[in-house]
Amino acid sequence: MARTKEFDPDAVLQRAMDLFWERGYEATSLADLVEHLGIGRASLYATFGSKHDLYLAAMRRYLRDSAAGFVTELAQPGPALPAVRAFVAGWVTDAVTDSRRRGCLVVNAAVELSPRDPEVARQVEVSWSVVETALVSCLLRAQAQGELAVDKDPRAIAHLLLVVMQGVRVFARAAPDAERLNAATRLALAALD
Repeated sequence: MARTKEFDPDAVLQRAMDLFWERGYEATSLADLVEHLGIGRASLYATFGSKHDLYLAAMRRYLRDSAAGFVTELAQPGPALPAVRAFVAGWVTDAVTDSRRRGCLVVNAAVELSPRDPEVARQVEVSWSVVETALVSCLLRAQAQGELAVDKDPRAIAHLLLVVMQGVRVFARAAPDAERLNAATRLALAALD
C-alpha cells in the first residue's frame, strides 16, 4: 500500500519557488531545500524529481500566477493606452519597491541559467511571449479604438516595452533608482505618442 503524503505538495512548491527566487538556482543546495521545505530528501525526489525538475515546476508556478495578472490587466475593456501606461508604471513601481530586491524570478533565471539550460530558456521565452502578446493585443485594440496612430507598429512597440521592462527588473535589483527607471520608461512610452 502506498504511503499518504504527510505534506501539501502545492504549499511545498510555493516555498521552493520562494527559496529559488530569493537565492537563485545555483546558490540553493539540496540541503537548503530539504531544510526550508521541511520534507525529507526521498519525499522531495518522489514528489518533484530532481532539484532541476523542482526548479522548473517552481518557474511554471510563477509563470502561471504572473501571466494571469498580466493578461487580465491589459485585457480590461475601455481605453487601451492608459492600460499600457499603467501596466509599465506598475512594473517599475513593483521593481523599485521590492525591499528584498529579489527581482523577477524569470529575469533571474534568464540571467543565471538561460545561456546554458535549454529548458529554462524555453520557460523564460514562454514568459516573455505571454507579456509581449498581451501588450500587442492591447496595442492593436488601441489602434482599433483610434488611440494609437495607424502608422505605429504594435509589435515593435511591444518588443521595445518588453526589453525595457526586463531591463528595469535587472537594474532595480542592483540599484533601485526610481528616478532613473521612471525616466527610461517614460521615454519608451513616448513610442505610443
